[in-house]
Amino acid sequence: MQTLNCHGKLIDLSVPKVMGIINVTPDSFYDGGKTFTEKEILKQAEKMLSEGATFLDIGGYSTRPGADEISESEETRRVVEAIEIILKIFSEALISVDSFRSKVAKKAVEAGAAMVNDVSGGTLDAEMYKTVAKLKVPYILMHMRGTPKTMAKLNDYMNVTIEVLKNLSEKIALARAEGIDDIIVDPGFGFAKTREQSFQILNNLELFQNLDIPVLVGVSRKSMIYTTLEISSEDALNGTTALNTISLLKGASILRVHDVKEAVECVKLFESLKNITK
Repeated sequence: MQTLNCHGKLIDLSVPKVMGIINVTPDSFYDGGKTFTEKEILKQAEKMLSEGATFLDIGGYSTRPGADEISESEETRRVVEAIEIILKIFSEALISVDSFRSKVAKKAVEAGAAMVNDVSGGTLDAEMYKTVAKLKVPYILMHMRGTPKTMAKLNDYMNVTIEVLKNLSEKIALARAEGIDDIIVDPGFGFAKTREQSFQILNNLELFQNLDIPVLVGVSRKSMIYTTLEISSEDALNGTTALNTISLLKGASILRVHDVKEAVECVKLFESLKNITK
C-alpha cells in the first residue's frame, strides 16, 4: 500500500487522490490572474476542498511555455501569503507548494505547506533535494528539460518514454540518497515534450509503475488536449476528463487538476469499475 506522510497525517493512495490547482500568478496559461486577492483565494480553496480535493497545489511562478522569470522574493511572497490565507480558515488543508526553488519551498513549508511540487525535478536548484529531506515532506519529482522559458525547444528524444523513465529513475536514486522518503513522480506532460510525445507517454503510462512509487498526472486543460480538439483551454474540460480517466486506468495515483468536482467523479467511477467482481 502506498502512503504519503503529510505533517504526520498518512494519506492512503490505494484510492487515487485529486490535487486542486491554485495559481496565484497573473500569467498562468488557464487561470492566471483569477486568484490574486484574499477573497478569491479563499473562494477557490473552499470550492476545491468541498468538492473533494485531498491536496491544494499553490503556485506563484507561471511554468507555461515561454513564461517570464520572476524574483525569488516575489514568488515567496505570493505563495506564503496564499498558504497563510488558506490555513487561517482551513487549518486541516494539505497544501503543496509548486516551486523549483529550494528557498521558496522552505519558506512555504515553514508557513504550513505539507508537500513540495518541483517541476524541474531538482535540476534548477542544486539544494532542493537536501532542503526537502530536512523539511521531511513528500516531494513531487517531475521530468522537464531546461527552464519554462526554454523547454519548448528541448524535445529531441530517441524514445521519449524510455528516456523520461530513465531520467526519473536516476533522480529518484539521487533524492533517496539525500534522505527524501516520500517521492511522487510526474512525467511532465507538455514540459519539453511535443503533443505527440505527451500522448506517447500517456499511452505507456503503466510502465511508470515499474518505478514502484506513486505517479501524478497533470494534463488538465493542457495544449495536448485543446490543440488536438482545435478548441481553447476554456473548452477543454471534457477532454481533460477523458484523459484523466485513461490515466487512472493506467495507474495514476494523483490527478492534478483545475476542476476538482469532475476529477473526483472520475475517481469514484474508476473505483466502482475496479471493485466489480467479474
